[in-house]
Amino acid sequence: MHEVRRRLFYGIAACVVAAAAFALAASGATKPDKASKASTEQVERGRYLVNLGGCNHCHSPKAMGPNGPVPHPLKTLSGHVAESTLPEIPKGVIGPDKWMGITNSDMTAWVGPWGVSFAANLTPDPATGIGAWTEDVFIKSMRTGKHMGTGRQILPPMPWEDIGKLTDQDLKDVFAFLMSIPA
Repeated sequence: MHEVRRRLFYGIAACVVAAAAFALAASGATKPDKASKASTEQVERGRYLVNLGGCNHCHSPKAMGPNGPVPHPLKTLSGHVAESTLPEIPKGVIGPDKWMGITNSDMTAWVGPWGVSFAANLTPDPATGIGAWTEDVFIKSMRTGKHMGTGRQILPPMPWEDIGKLTDQDLKDVFAFLMSIPA
């Protein structure tokens, strides 16, 4: 039964994404140049890797489904909602021999001994997402664990160390897919 619900959810999500893409195309808007240069196979391979890597687990705000939180179909990979409030973490909960990390209700913000981290917007929005990034900057970020390849440290729970082990082509495919989704 769980598998049927999951397939139904993803079918509905695919329809919503298709409708959004149709609305975007009908509005006369164009995709970013970066996405138009990528082949269909490259984008689909990137979609596969993003899904396999579980990027939606942290980078997509959630809606409550019958079996718990699921990625919100209209906010795919858009990161933590900046206006949302975080619950207060009781003192003494995080530390040695205690909890390592705690997340908010939509799993886009985490707190741990490192401080608070917020899931980034991975859509091609140039102002709030990675739309201003180049393929090279994306790859460098995943290899170094630094924002834009040279900036601040990318914090836990982002597994950049593991993602950085992907091949250059895999990372190019992931970037191509991210540039193809709605901003």
